[in-house]
Amino acid sequence: MTESAAATRLSPGDPAPDFTLPGPDGTEVSLSSYRGRRVVVYCYPAALTPGCTTQAVDFTAAAGEFAEAGLDIIGISPDAPEKLQRFREQESLSITLVSDQDTSVLQAYGAYGPKKLYGKEVVGVIRSTFVVDAEGRIEKAAYNVKATGHVAKLRRDLGLG
Repeated sequence: MTESAAATRLSPGDPAPDFTLPGPDGTEVSLSSYRGRRVVVYCYPAALTPGCTTQAVDFTAAAGEFAEAGLDIIGISPDAPEKLQRFREQESLSITLVSDQDTSVLQAYGAYGPKKLYGKEVVGVIRSTFVVDAEGRIEKAAYNVKATGHVAKLRRDLGLG
């Protein structure tokens, strides 16, 4: 990964990087297939871990409310599709999850790079959330979000509930 890839952050108005990634069952999911609808794209470090589970369960609980507002939800992590399938089953998740094992999409979103983890600098997924508008542009970009309470904050920011 280059220094510039780590520093690339998306801002409102930027085109959302398109992607086609496998879901838990191997079926490919493309951002472009959602054109005409708004999409919440959230990037998380690892399935089946406490913070990521909290976030996924919270998004699943709010999925109906997001859908009523015309928003779909896609979660991206570097986990293998098989692990995502276990995650979906174990936590009864209904949201779309996709696998970015080479982290190229996470990097394109500026959601992979240096970060602090328990006081140490490491390279990994930066927990981030994006709202992509119906034309495929970034409407909202939030980096280094906290897992707990994030979905509730996003709901408030979007005027839901």
